[in-house]
Amino acid sequence: MSDENQKELGKILWAIADDLRGSMNADDFRDYMLSFLFLRYLSDNYEASVKKELGADYPVVGEEDKRPPLALWYEQNEEDIKPFEEQMRKKVHYVIEPRYLWNAISELARRQSDALHKTLEEAFKYIENESFSTAFDGLFSEINLNSEKLGKNYSARNEKLCKIITKIAEGIAEFSNDSDVLGDAYEYLIGQFAAGGGKKAGEFYTPQQASTILSRIVSLDSQDPSMGKKKKINAVFDFACGSGSLLLNVRKQMGKYGVGKIYGQENNITTYNLARMNMLLHGVKDSEFEIQHGDSLINEWELLSEENPSKKMRFDAVVANPPFSLRYEPNDEMAKDFRFKNYGLAPKSAADFAFLLHGFHFLDKEGTMAIILPHGVLFRGGAEAKIRTKLLQDGHIDTVIGLPPKLFFSTGIPVCILVLKKCKKSDDVLFVNASEYFTKGKRQNHLGIEDIDKIVETYQYRKEEERYSRAVSFEEIEKNDFNLNISRYVSTAKPETIVDLDEVGSELKNIEKDIKKFRNEHNAYLKELGLEGLV
Repeated sequence: MSDENQKELGKILWAIADDLRGSMNADDFRDYMLSFLFLRYLSDNYEASVKKELGADYPVVGEEDKRPPLALWYEQNEEDIKPFEEQMRKKVHYVIEPRYLWNAISELARRQSDALHKTLEEAFKYIENESFSTAFDGLFSEINLNSEKLGKNYSARNEKLCKIITKIAEGIAEFSNDSDVLGDAYEYLIGQFAAGGGKKAGEFYTPQQASTILSRIVSLDSQDPSMGKKKKINAVFDFACGSGSLLLNVRKQMGKYGVGKIYGQENNITTYNLARMNMLLHGVKDSEFEIQHGDSLINEWELLSEENPSKKMRFDAVVANPPFSLRYEPNDEMAKDFRFKNYGLAPKSAADFAFLLHGFHFLDKEGTMAIILPHGVLFRGGAEAKIRTKLLQDGHIDTVIGLPPKLFFSTGIPVCILVLKKCKKSDDVLFVNASEYFTKGKRQNHLGIEDIDKIVETYQYRKEEERYSRAVSFEEIEKNDFNLNISRYVSTAKPETIVDLDEVGSELKNIEKDIKKFRNEHNAYLKELGLEGLV
């Protein structure tokens, strides 16, 4: 399916969402809309695999029979259902009973069946607890099918659900059910909902343009980016993963088999569920990712709590767009934590460096970390200056990239990307001032493909360009008290225009001659009219 068609599908679905949500809050409606798309994807993918598995035994249903073909097979082969489902779990890692498939659900909606609401509840519980070999507990926990936002009683809610599902079914009927198509449509909708979500959107979505820069950077060889992409990233980690778009972008850069396993953590329960759905919608098997619900700062993940250095999790790539300058509650126990004890704690007024140190601790010695942060981390004093200084002295900060303002939903201020490594090749720090290269938009600014390419290629080949990029020695940074403010190292001042005084003087003389000539002509007309001339 072409990019144009994928965008068209996204626009159709967004128009449906905009039309149907009525007075419902956009965030609430988002959860319903995306959950139904998720069910459609799981169903299509499963039915395609079933058809391939059963081959000639896959039943053909009559035109009048609106049931999924698999329902007929279940009816005719009761004794074979259990071994068949075991086989399908091996093939696609999950099963769906025929009555819970999208075609069965959408048919109930089309017929305005009173049973739709009840069947949907059962379907969601079934997928959470029985579909996958590893249970996806609470995957639909934020989808309240009994909410009064859908209707004041069962009948009204059922009617609303029938309308939503029917419209979605009609809207996507003509489009391919290829695994990437609905995944891309899902991603488009997340972006559209985020665009209308203001600051709240920053909690769950990193705009694709920024996501692409981070993904391309960590995909390159860590020691020598000019060598091109790594052959494989065994493990990639995002400790504030939101809807998972940044992790999926890394997978996209590396190719379907270029990433061994995806790891993410998300503190917001709704967004955590979005991330898990997003992974599956993009064809990532449940065995190929692990998304954890919990607070990264207090390290609510057993996988990352191992203190034995030989058993610690290490990631080849770490990417993140954590909440900017989040207030948090550091304590004495946290100061002793293995992630922070060598650097100190970030101030409670801004957790930026706490997030950075959390991710950096788990970075492999041959890995690359790219994190989006507010510019304050580059120059603020106190505890942050101490952390920044030690990171520089230890040779861990590789590149500082300044981005244009108004790129993000959560803030209008310009932000930066820090690239960190445990063992970096160069002794200097590359500074990139990309803040002036963008396309201005009404609500948001945008980076074009050429702008993104310029940033990534500057990093990759460590290019230096006047007013854009410069590799700065450790000694110069030390003389500046380890302040990383980009304007200290890459001048953004435009060169003054050279004025040729002789040429200006000649022009003034010519102007004076013209003034004298035109004044005389004007005075001649005034004299004819009997009026006093100009002096």
